[in-house]
Amino acid sequence: MRVCSLLAVASTALWQTHALPANKLKCAKSSLDLDPYPHKSKITFKEDGTFKITVFSDLHYGENPWDDWGPIQDINSTTLISAVLADEKPDYIVLNGDLITGENTFRENSTLLIDEIMAPVNAAKIPFSSTHGNHDNEANITHTEEIERELLVAPLSYTRVAPPGIGGEDGPGTYWVPVYTKATDCTPSLILWFFDSRGGFSLGPDSHAVPDWVDSSVAGWIESETQAMNTVWGSAKDRGAIAFVHIPPHAIQAIQETLNSTSNPGLNDDFLGSGSTQDSAAVGNDQPFWDSLNANVKNLHAVISGHDHGNEWCAREPTKNVIFCFDKHSGYGGYSSAGWGYGVRNIILSSPDPSKGVETWIRLQDGTTRARVTLDANYS
Repeated sequence: MRVCSLLAVASTALWQTHALPANKLKCAKSSLDLDPYPHKSKITFKEDGTFKITVFSDLHYGENPWDDWGPIQDINSTTLISAVLADEKPDYIVLNGDLITGENTFRENSTLLIDEIMAPVNAAKIPFSSTHGNHDNEANITHTEEIERELLVAPLSYTRVAPPGIGGEDGPGTYWVPVYTKATDCTPSLILWFFDSRGGFSLGPDSHAVPDWVDSSVAGWIESETQAMNTVWGSAKDRGAIAFVHIPPHAIQAIQETLNSTSNPGLNDDFLGSGSTQDSAAVGNDQPFWDSLNANVKNLHAVISGHDHGNEWCAREPTKNVIFCFDKHSGYGGYSSAGWGYGVRNIILSSPDPSKGVETWIRLQDGTTRARVTLDANYS
């Protein structure tokens, strides 16, 4: 039985045998049927109307386990996670891909690296979600195995897998998380979308390259999911959205040449060429996903990616009129360069009203901040 089926069975069992959380008891059956987390508490905005997300990207645990350098980098990364969460106190955490440097892991203990990553996240007692990246699919580790392990050891994880047939080869981690204004609400005011951009290599001795784009099957799924939301919750005009995916869409490559340091502040040290965006083999493979996301997900504040460690900027992608932002390289593993530093991207919504701007900035481990911008209708 595939992991998708196993997790679906587990969710059904929890629905049948566990009482609903108190904040869901008064909702209509239609809303409950659409809720992907019947056994979990609702994610909500704060009482003051704000919602803060801290994004860690490219942690790259498990690099060079055969010498002293690798394990020390993991210790440094854990220190960064703990320090940032203690300072920032976000309402939600996103781990946006390349959690592990899979090509350096050993088959017999690769998932134990997930335990190391989860330790400071669990200690912070903050709900979170993960996407997975090209280095999370390798001959000794897969996205599926990382998700399984995360769900086993992290009770506040809202990561889940797509239905069978959605996501393509080795791309199970496509899903959405509802965020409510108040715990008593039955309809969410924000949807966090998470997409699996795959990449890397397949499991086993006959390992082969995995396509590095969001599979075209996700396009129809986005359409059907948004239609279901509109049917059960009403028009999307009052719902905001933010999308997370590890490898940036191919359309982002073209806008790098138009950047300027005033409207697009932050590091711009990674050239976007082959391998640095989705669909590195041939232009167009990620277009069905990109078209469907922008056509069906309304009030999309931004699309957020990692993957390119030397980039931190935000910019408006003109063909879809959507704002794109890079994360900040968070882990001490993975490639880096002098002066880049390590840190996170913070995102704060000032209101559940999707017409209000979203503020975002880069925060380094030492508390220094930079590249602060407001993502709204006037941006860029």
